[in-house]
Amino acid sequence: MAISRTFMSFNLFIFFLVIATTNGQAPVPTPSGPTNITAVLEKAGQYTMFIRLLKSTQAADQINTQLNSSSSQGLTVFAPTDNAFSSLKSGTLNSLSDQQKVQLVQFHVLPTLLTMPQFQTVSNPLRTQAGDGQNGKFPLNITSSGNQVNITTGVVSATVANSVYSDKQLAVYQVDQVLLPLAMFGSSSAAPAPAPEKGGSVTTGSASGSDGGGDSTDSSDAERTYGIFATVAAIAASSLWI
Repeated sequence: MAISRTFMSFNLFIFFLVIATTNGQAPVPTPSGPTNITAVLEKAGQYTMFIRLLKSTQAADQINTQLNSSSSQGLTVFAPTDNAFSSLKSGTLNSLSDQQKVQLVQFHVLPTLLTMPQFQTVSNPLRTQAGDGQNGKFPLNITSSGNQVNITTGVVSATVANSVYSDKQLAVYQVDQVLLPLAMFGSSSAAPAPAPEKGGSVTTGSASGSDGGGDSTDSSDAERTYGIFATVAAIAASSLWI
């Protein structure tokens, strides 16, 4: 009996010890606050350039506002890596105006949430936040074969490398190229220089006219001299007859 009481007392001691220890532990932290696109990319790493563009164009604020709007249908973001930006031609970003930089970032954002399986059934061209692809300025076409997803813009072809983040509001996918829209980079090659004006022929014509005018003057002077000579000769002849 004494042994039984001792055993029960020991069990009660263990029970209360476990309760006290459990209550003393800090709760497991849960994600707090609204979804933040830059926080997602910063945690993933290797997106420094894209984050910088998101912040400098204030596109990050726009995306975060949309994500946390009650009417949001979710967003899909294609995030180019730092290596993708490094492969751009030198001076590409610096040559863009502030408005074009905004459009470049918006071209990487779809106004709806797309999961990987949905890439197989999308209708091209997709609409981005930069504008409608139907007008030929911001076309974004996606083709999917098995697990491989390719994106074409009319300027570059990119591959979706992997999924960076996804929840019920946001899907972020890593792409190996900066998506360059046709509206801004379709004539990236230098435009042919305009053909030289045919000023040569005009100049030649003027010179010819000038030269022609000189010939006419010389001819008139000669005729005038000949007339005077003829008159003097006639007078001299008549004086001889007299």
